[in-house]
Amino acid sequence: MAPLISVYRYLTDLAGRVLPLSLLLLVSRLGIAAVFFMSGRTKVDGLLHITDATYELFRTDYALPFMDPVVAAHIATYSEHLFPILLTVGFLTRPSALALLGMTSVIEIFVYPDAWPTHLSWAGLLLPLVALGGGNWSCDRLIGLEKDQRAP
Repeated sequence: MAPLISVYRYLTDLAGRVLPLSLLLLVSRLGIAAVFFMSGRTKVDGLLHITDATYELFRTDYALPFMDPVVAAHIATYSEHLFPILLTVGFLTRPSALALLGMTSVIEIFVYPDAWPTHLSWAGLLLPLVALGGGNWSCDRLIGLEKDQRAP
């Protein structure tokens, strides 16, 4: 049994060296940024011209009980463009991830409550970014907003 434990410990130590925290945070940033950015692109034509179909979606399918659908369409569309770009470069990572986590919560609670497995996977990518920031490979770290991170 002891040799198996030694092999296991060796492999887990190797994984920790090969997969540094900054790489994991970069993958989280890029993965969740892609999901939201691609969703935002379906709501516009051209650069940021919101389509009539998007306004209709926010009037019907995405109707929120606490917000005008036109305002909601603008906030969601611009958020799905801005925050993913910020996450991609790792600038203002924590607030950007928190904004998208809030958006995920609204979608889960008011729009698609049965899609909780998808929303949980999004939260799984966003929560480490809120807690840890963008990592050493981010603009936040480069400009001194975040401190150097060492794996625990």
